[in-house]
Amino acid sequence: MKRYLVLLPFCFLVVVMGAGIMRVQAQFGPPSPERQAAMAKQLALEESTPKLEITEEVLPLLIPGHTVGETEGVSMNSKGHLFVYSRTGTGGSSRGGTAAELFEFDENLKFVKIWGPDNYAASFAHSVRVDKYDNVWMVDEGSGMIVKFDPNAMVKMTLGRKPEAIDYMERYLERGEKVTERYPVGNMGTFNRETDIAWDKDDNMFVSDGYGNSRVVKISKDGNWVKTVGTHGSGDNQFSTPHGIASDMQGNVYVGDRGNFRIQVYDTDLNFKKTIGGVGAPWSVQVTPKYIYSGDGTGKIYRLDHDGKLLGWAQTSLGHGQSGCLIHEMHAVSDNVLIKGDCSTWTVEKITIK
Repeated sequence: MKRYLVLLPFCFLVVVMGAGIMRVQAQFGPPSPERQAAMAKQLALEESTPKLEITEEVLPLLIPGHTVGETEGVSMNSKGHLFVYSRTGTGGSSRGGTAAELFEFDENLKFVKIWGPDNYAASFAHSVRVDKYDNVWMVDEGSGMIVKFDPNAMVKMTLGRKPEAIDYMERYLERGEKVTERYPVGNMGTFNRETDIAWDKDDNMFVSDGYGNSRVVKISKDGNWVKTVGTHGSGDNQFSTPHGIASDMQGNVYVGDRGNFRIQVYDTDLNFKKTIGGVGAPWSVQVTPKYIYSGDGTGKIYRLDHDGKLLGWAQTSLGHGQSGCLIHEMHAVSDNVLIKGDCSTWTVEKITIK
């Protein structure tokens, strides 16, 4: 009987093979001392901070003859149409597969269509964002690609390059090569499991990149790669899973540095400005005219002012049968209304803060 160890952010998965049978066993270890200290500090802060009064509504999203799946990415356009990028479909796994679909629902939550069906980049959904021109941007972790659709669902730009399935099989199965660098320094022109995208007032793009690379990338509006900042670690200009990104019209870029329990703030030239703590593990970040919001996978939402002071927090998504990955991506409709998707309960929720 053979055992293979697969490392994930919060657990070990042991794949046990024998007698033609494969099964997966999750083996959870205790948090590291550093993580335990960060969690204790966060809980103490929450005890001294007001809880926000909220209402939660699970949106009734139905797709004829289909299942919505894991609702990783959520966003809205100027018409109030909801876009959901989900891990679902019939195409199989990430390498060479198309196991993700991008759905549109109208302002009444009626299903409209699938965007870019069976497209080459839709492997393992992570994020969807809509820019101020109502272009829709599909961020796919599995393919390492970002696809820009215009408001008519025509592809206008692709960023990154998908690892080819045949190359993967040849390199790792036939030749038996191994990846020796878990957190490589990324190249210009390609992502390594990127996570989110945002824009400044001049339409420059900022990408959090991501699970493999540990950096932020600035790309001009015409697709030229301008600058990257970041390596793996916990110091300034270092990241441990940059998982979400947002911007404001004052030229600030907010990077959710999930593994380091902080938001790092940059200017539009990617010069470091400051660090914001007290936000749990920021899986998703949104900025409104009044507030900064950070969403933790535990379902907690934190509200801060623009100076980074914690104003209040709320627990969401309990009672759905799951306790992890309850927030994966958030979209701020207004100062007091958020839409969130997750990767465990297969729902999209509207959160209204009273």
